Amino acid sequence: MRLEPLMSYHADLLPAVTVGAGPHGTRAIFEVTGGAFEGPRLSGKLLTGGGDWMLIDAQGMGHLDVRATFETHDGALIYVQYFGRVVVTEAISQALQGNGATDYGDTHFFTQPRFETGDARYAWLNQVVAVAQGRVCHGRVEYQVFACAND
Repeated sequence: MRLEPLMSYHADLLPAVTVGAGPHGTRAIFEVTGGAFEGPRLSGKLLTGGGDWMLIDAQGMGHLDVRATFETHDGALIYVQYFGRVVVTEAISQALQGNGATDYGDTHFFTQPRFETGDARYAWLNQVVAVAQGRVCHGRVEYQVFACAND
């Protein structure tokens, strides 16, 4: 088993709507306004309407709950959902507000994307097991996504 590059993508975000401190932490909701993805076997754009319903716990761990719709360059729609974790450092907080950037590996920021599509050209995505590493750059998130491959 090895990891092979599947795609990189970025999601443009509106500033967070903070619901506030609740029984499980502080809820911050980020709306996706667009973005793009590129990989060896697919490319396209992110549609509006997706988002991240992140819950930040008392230890500063952000628990990601993301849903998005990707549209390939040739018109296929792909539903993407993932959960993950990010340590919400001061640098991450500032970058989410549009002030500065982080890099891959600066903090713990990992997800497990899952893909769904009814388009036969991309049906192979329905079987992909993936992991991703993220970073925040000037108010948007960026990911490197890898597929688990059997040799």
